[in-house]
Amino acid sequence: MRFADVIKTALEQIRVNKLRSFFTLLGIIVSVAFLVAVVAIISGMNAYVKENLASALIGANTFQVRRTPIRIGLIDDEEVRKLQKRPRITESDADAVIAAVPEALAVSLQSGNPTPISDIVWRNKTQADVAILGVTAPYQVVQDYVFASGRPITDIDVRDHRNVAVIGADITEKLFENVDPVGQDIRIDGQRFTVIGTIAKKGRVLGQSFDGFVLLPLPNFEMVYGRRKSNTVSVKMPTADLIASGMGQADEAMRIAHHLRPGEEPNYSVETADALVEFWKSLTRILFSVIPAIVAIGVVVGGIVIMNIMLMSVTERTREIGVRKALGAKPGDIRRQFLVEAVVLATIGGLCGVAAGWGLAGLVSVASPLPARVSLWSIMLALALGAGVGVLFGVYPASRAAQLDPIDALRAE
Repeated sequence: MRFADVIKTALEQIRVNKLRSFFTLLGIIVSVAFLVAVVAIISGMNAYVKENLASALIGANTFQVRRTPIRIGLIDDEEVRKLQKRPRITESDADAVIAAVPEALAVSLQSGNPTPISDIVWRNKTQADVAILGVTAPYQVVQDYVFASGRPITDIDVRDHRNVAVIGADITEKLFENVDPVGQDIRIDGQRFTVIGTIAKKGRVLGQSFDGFVLLPLPNFEMVYGRRKSNTVSVKMPTADLIASGMGQADEAMRIAHHLRPGEEPNYSVETADALVEFWKSLTRILFSVIPAIVAIGVVVGGIVIMNIMLMSVTERTREIGVRKALGAKPGDIRRQFLVEAVVLATIGGLCGVAAGWGLAGLVSVASPLPARVSLWSIMLALALGAGVGVLFGVYPASRAAQLDPIDALRAE
């Protein structure tokens, strides 16, 4: 019997028993759909965090010189004590980095933690819980801000300690509805500042707005809130390829500025936003470790169902098997027929699962802020699972069919 005929017979059996075939494959369909959808959502969120969250927080093609590292998660008490002994990052450190990295597009100094949260008052309106940042002029270049109106903070504003402010889009929308904010005076913790510019909307990342802030010249910020425990130097490079060399130059300049001997442990951190991305990936690795167990349970259950249905099919088609053997079919032919039927059945289940998972991922992407990117490897894995289940759980029924005695089979009703 030709292989094409074997496939045709297998498809015909599935067509004749549509409802039974569907319920047979339900476990595989659900498991494969879950695998494709979850992998798509996690892969999409990994890319989303890397492309959007990191650049939104520290800027694209940017690294930072910090007192403490960008780290999310648990750190022990001893490490906390060591970090607290580190010196503050100062203006002289920023000057050293500027001199050491001449190819940088911008080098800024901005206030660090803790970031003050204050109310912004304009006339009889108040906008509560706004993040206040003290910055030097290049910070606006580092963050790729686009100005909707007015102008940015300049070096002269910083040098002359001018009481000026640049506001984010959330402040513009909620406090200055139908009014041009530029030239208006606002009050922040009792101090008056003149709005000189408004920044275009950057939007939300994972539901977090990046437009609810006010920028003040760093000296004016420190006059109101005092010096922070940690300032940060941000360095924006022309391209991503130059980040590594720029980090090396900045590290060398910081060692000299902090009078560190060769081999001595640095009392500062030079890093990119990769720590944020790695933290997110560590969370998704935990999810990925759970997914195989869930999928395996569904696949095994689905495989057992396929095996039982195929055994039932062998019983129902005993006379057919006897006729085929009487006409010269060898045990290998019978074994191949039923094994191919099991594999085709399971593969169709895998295809249906891929389609369902793809559709579910698309629905999640449309109905929520969670992105979803279907991966080719997850599709191939899903199809391989389907075919593998067919082979693994189809061997026993196929062997049973091949071992039937043709005389007994012909006597079966």
